[in-house]
Amino acid sequence: MISNREKQIARRLQKDIFIVSRPFQDIADAAGATEDDVLKIARNFTILGWIRKFSAIIRHQKVGFTRNAMVVWAVPEERMDEVGKAMASLREITHCYEREPLFLEKYNLFSMVHLKDTDPESFIRGIASKLDITDYQILLSEEELKKSSMEYFT
Repeated sequence: MISNREKQIARRLQKDIFIVSRPFQDIADAAGATEDDVLKIARNFTILGWIRKFSAIIRHQKVGFTRNAMVVWAVPEERMDEVGKAMASLREITHCYEREPLFLEKYNLFSMVHLKDTDPESFIRGIASKLDITDYQILLSEEELKKSSMEYFT
């Protein structure tokens, strides 16, 4: 069971952490806790697998990655691990998920591609050719309407 104090600290840990000399002290001050409390709770959440990591988030469009596409792939079940791992290893692919139920009754692998200058369609055709996947659909991004992280314990 998670305590009210842990929930309060979790609420603050999931928000932006500012670049200051002691960011966890700022979180502690806002939560009415000590910096040591915040660090212990964050460590415990990590051990439990509730927190995966703390990291900087780059706004990809603002640094030039404006050629973006979601791709849905029809991958034979017996090749899912091979194809999924190959796609996930590419730095241009930021998300790669196997999905059920199947989209349009056949597409079971979804990936998100982010590029600076390369034409997404030619890049994706190259992946398809290399991995011998012939059935896929490219969904080009036109406008980002919303992008946010889920907030828990709100």
